[in-house]
Amino acid sequence: MTGNARARTGVRFTEEMKGYVSFGEEDYERGAREGREAGTRLMFHLTIEVEDLDRFAADARRAAGVQGFVECEALGGRLPVEGGAFNLLVDEAGPGRKRMLYRLFFRDGVGHPLTLTGTKFVGAGSGIRVWRDTTTLYTRVSRGHVEEGDEPAETVASGILRLRVPGFLRQLATFRAGGDSPAARAAAIGRFDALFLGGLWQVYGDRALRRLRRRGA
Repeated sequence: MTGNARARTGVRFTEEMKGYVSFGEEDYERGAREGREAGTRLMFHLTIEVEDLDRFAADARRAAGVQGFVECEALGGRLPVEGGAFNLLVDEAGPGRKRMLYRLFFRDGVGHPLTLTGTKFVGAGSGIRVWRDTTTLYTRVSRGHVEEGDEPAETVASGILRLRVPGFLRQLATFRAGGDSPAARAAAIGRFDALFLGGLWQVYGDRALRRLRRRGA
């Protein structure tokens, strides 16, 4: 390395979420309930990759690349993701709230373009629900490849996907980082974890401190 050049340090991990959707439904909760009754399952398996941690940390949108597949028998089986993005803990209007966003471009079994958009609403309630908020994905499948800002789009299906404890434990084992030494790679994963946990503290920290003060009063 010469001059001002620097090596980019990245992190990647795999996430798998599963749940139920209902076709022609706009409401997430109703879509999940009706999808469960009908047995209409949908899941995705993604490798999420942050190519440059410095750029990621400075990006208000905290955008990372995605690759993998969406699987839904009603849409044609296992369908490769052609593009899209994941956004980590994006600020939402109003204090103490953030969102985790997913946008996956794929095609159904006969080639029609579709977009899966998903949102984890972090801090939307008044309590401290870290696990529920970070593992519940309100999911919509729309017709066409719909870029951010092009909504509303025609809804194909809606529902809810979840990350269960076994899947979370598997996910932890998939973290990998770039770097020229084990210490550098461990530091990169630690930095990503700090960004994630720091974002959660921005949401839940004041709530936790207020609760502790009330208990101590």
